[in-house]
Amino acid sequence: MTDKIRWGLIGLGGISRKFAMGLQAAPNAECYAVASRSGSRAAAFGAEFGAAKCYDSYAALVDDVDVDVVYIGTPHTFHKPHTLLCLHHGKPALCEKPFAVNRGEAEEMVALARRKKLFLMDAMWTRCLPLMVTLRELLAEKAIGDVMLVQVDFGFRMAQVLPEHRLFNPRLAGGALLDVGIYCLYLASMVYGRQPAEIVSQRRLGSTGVDELSASVFKYSDDEMAVITAAIRLNTPHEARIIGTKGIISMTDWWHPREMILRIDGRAAETFRPEVVGNGFNYEAMEVGRCLRAGLIESDVVPLDETLAVMDTMDRMRQQWGLRYPTEL
Repeated sequence: MTDKIRWGLIGLGGISRKFAMGLQAAPNAECYAVASRSGSRAAAFGAEFGAAKCYDSYAALVDDVDVDVVYIGTPHTFHKPHTLLCLHHGKPALCEKPFAVNRGEAEEMVALARRKKLFLMDAMWTRCLPLMVTLRELLAEKAIGDVMLVQVDFGFRMAQVLPEHRLFNPRLAGGALLDVGIYCLYLASMVYGRQPAEIVSQRRLGSTGVDELSASVFKYSDDEMAVITAAIRLNTPHEARIIGTKGIISMTDWWHPREMILRIDGRAAETFRPEVVGNGFNYEAMEVGRCLRAGLIESDVVPLDETLAVMDTMDRMRQQWGLRYPTEL
């Protein structure tokens, strides 16, 4: 490993732009190579972020011996083939969320990474943010007692239905669940450390057949529940509340939080505002760098077994909805 971890980026859309911006704030990391199906787009993106190499094919990038790790920022339905492409060429990978379309795809990706002993991680960047580190510490010390309820939402309003847009196109596994609902599932998974035993979930399918709104109740035990809402045609408060027997932890804009309030019964509220550098995507890049330098093939912050379990939970929800993507038929 060189002094700087040399990142290769494939798929140069909006999320890859955010990741490239994050790399600028990540120590000992650089946007070294970029690839797009359009050579001109790769050249423009590379010039903007100072990439040494710009490719007009993903295969060429993964063949570059100087690329240490690849960020996959392509649409959902391409995550599996592009991850397998990286792994078959001996490249560790950070795959943008959702990790895959379903658990079956995710199992194939994880199995190959483990067989080849290559690093692989789901790019759930929220999990790596400083405030989430603090949250895990508070939960570990049972600051609010035994958690009994998680309430979390993530929804925004797309004013117009655009059938070919990735959010509305079922061929691209569009819809709220895989785009923003997955953040909610990962938060509940982190709090309880496991997936729900029972799920009751309802959805509103839009004109293109994808889930535009869903509301779900998860039951983990008789004493542990979560209420989760996700939407792409409805603005929601973006609030998370973790409620325990001794108090409440709350966050607004919780998927990129800058502040967290701890209310313990009988005490004054305490506010946490840890310093945040960069746009937040730098922290997941730093976690990948930490793992690579330590010779790890999995992160304990976003472990692959949890990724598989979350994918399974989403499969269970979609089964209740009667929602299958064309690629699954």
